[in-house]
Amino acid sequence: MAASNKERNFYPETTPQTSNSPVPAFQVETTFGASNFPPITTVRHNEDSDSEYYNYLSSTASTPPGTLATRNTVVDNLGIAPLSSLLQVPANPVQRNNSTTSSNRSLLIADKEDEILVFVEVPNKTLYCKLCQNIFHDPVIVACGHTYCKRCVKVNTENQCPVDNQKLSVVVANIAVSEQIGELFIHCKYGCHLAEDGVSYKLDLALCPVTVKIADRQEHESDCDYKPVDCPNKAGCPQLLKKDLEDHLRSCNNVRCPHKKYGCDFVATQEELEEHLKHCKFESMKEFLQRSEEKMSDMQLTVLQKDQEIEFLRSMLGKLAERLEMLEKSVDIKLELVEHNQSKIMNEVMDNRREYSTLAEQIALMNNRLDLGATAGAFDPISMFKCKGTCVGHQGPVWCLCALGDFLYSGSSDKTVKVWDTSANFQCVKTLEGHTGIVLALCTYGKKLFSGSQDCNILVWDIDTFETIKCIAAHDNPVCTLTSARNMIFSGSLKVIRVWDAYTYEMKQEITGLNHWVRALAATADYLYSGSYQTIKIWDLGTLECVRMLETSGGSVYSIAITSHHILCGTYENCINVWDTNYVHTTTLNGHSGTVYALSALQTASGTKVFSASYDRSLRVWSMDNMICTQTLVRHTGSVACLAVSRGRIFSGAVDSTVKVIDIYIFYLNDI
Repeated sequence: MAASNKERNFYPETTPQTSNSPVPAFQVETTFGASNFPPITTVRHNEDSDSEYYNYLSSTASTPPGTLATRNTVVDNLGIAPLSSLLQVPANPVQRNNSTTSSNRSLLIADKEDEILVFVEVPNKTLYCKLCQNIFHDPVIVACGHTYCKRCVKVNTENQCPVDNQKLSVVVANIAVSEQIGELFIHCKYGCHLAEDGVSYKLDLALCPVTVKIADRQEHESDCDYKPVDCPNKAGCPQLLKKDLEDHLRSCNNVRCPHKKYGCDFVATQEELEEHLKHCKFESMKEFLQRSEEKMSDMQLTVLQKDQEIEFLRSMLGKLAERLEMLEKSVDIKLELVEHNQSKIMNEVMDNRREYSTLAEQIALMNNRLDLGATAGAFDPISMFKCKGTCVGHQGPVWCLCALGDFLYSGSSDKTVKVWDTSANFQCVKTLEGHTGIVLALCTYGKKLFSGSQDCNILVWDIDTFETIKCIAAHDNPVCTLTSARNMIFSGSLKVIRVWDAYTYEMKQEITGLNHWVRALAATADYLYSGSYQTIKIWDLGTLECVRMLETSGGSVYSIAITSHHILCGTYENCINVWDTNYVHTTTLNGHSGTVYALSALQTASGTKVFSASYDRSLRVWSMDNMICTQTLVRHTGSVACLAVSRGRIFSGAVDSTVKVIDIYIFYLNDI
């Protein structure tokens, strides 16, 4: 087995010599007490181990020459070995109990990376690591109480103690064992050299004969007279022993002129050099050259200092640049904060203005009511609307509402449709899931609910079971609005209206020629009304042909409402346009300060009322008798996006994710 460069075990092959020195034997024990007491390590002499060890060596007396076999051989080898003795590598240094391998404990082991230890006496077997089979190197006590080399514990792949199979973890350095190993005597490494085989070592008495303790080896070997050194003149000189260096320098013919650095190439002995210096041209210039060299050194030092100053200035410049960048970021953040606060203040001012306008209108409304005595009888009914409750449950803005019977359906940005029971407590009884985009439109037909979404699909739901019946791939763009009439479902999207059979869900016709998004659809018994950019088109439900077109002002049409006497549309530019049944534009209702998203008509005891929902967060109640706003409701904290009417109640959905329930109250002037 080839020896490692870092750690090798060698065994001497020597001629026996007389020696009476005993082989020392020690026992190392570590005692662990309670957790709050440190472990205690003791080292004591063990006479039994000596006898066992020598008896074991005696059992190998029949081994062939060239190995340590008998007790006498081991004891005799404790003296200085002759010149011809060889240190041989064992066949298997890892196996500790292999006859001669185990009995011939290593007299030569690796200490550091390239250091070799040649022991004067065979070390006690208790000083060997059971992991690497070598003398302890930096011994440590592990958790189970045994001692191993520190590096063996770290590189051990199994991470288990070979004695009790417990996990290896270093507890403390074993100072007692370290000191004991430090007291072992070894031969100076400069007293042996490699044999011809390149693996074993020879002890050469012509070299250093000194034996020292391991603890003192570095002190001796650093000053050993047999230490190989190089000639300071180097070129052409072989390696020398330290004790021969002084004699060599007297006769060395490689001594160079001290002015070599200035260009003198003279090489000779020391005596010839002294004669040369008498005539060397550089010798007479020595002082000048030295002064020049000193000045050059000073200049180089000055340049180095300048370079350091430049580097310092660069670092300071970099720090200044970093601080400037931080200041710029700080200024940007503060500017953003100022802009944010300015925007916040402006929004608050606008909100205050809206509230002021609302209060002014309500005051004017109250004044009008006080003046009704001149025009209305004491027993004429007057309608008032109040918020009765709030439906909470959606996780996003509510964009559409639809009512049928006792149920209210709401579609939201959370991609769901919620079903609310309006007969008693307005609780959510079901959440319909299926869309992958915002739910933008709802309508009913028979026992079916139709929902249109940003995902371009229309889902058909059974109202009794709330199960999905059909998914219709309706448009190439989001479905903005839905309405139904005459067994047909109408869906509006970008510049197109598609007509679907309410029972087979097949597309019957596609209506084109529209100039923009179709955001509003309304149907009566005979006609379909569609709103796009500044245009309302009226379609005959029998032929699906356009029979009339109403032009509006105020931008895109967002909402349409039909009463028995009027056609109304809400626009992007905050106004409501009104036509009579002869398609004559009669008036424009103003009052909102935002886009009119939804319109719904309600027949009351005091006449027809139209509700308008706007981006300005308000609902307005308009009397179709005199075309004035009779009431303004501000109950939402966000834009009001949709309306639905059912059984005398108004439902409003908003961006604040809630649905408000608004009920009507009737009173008479004689009650005031």
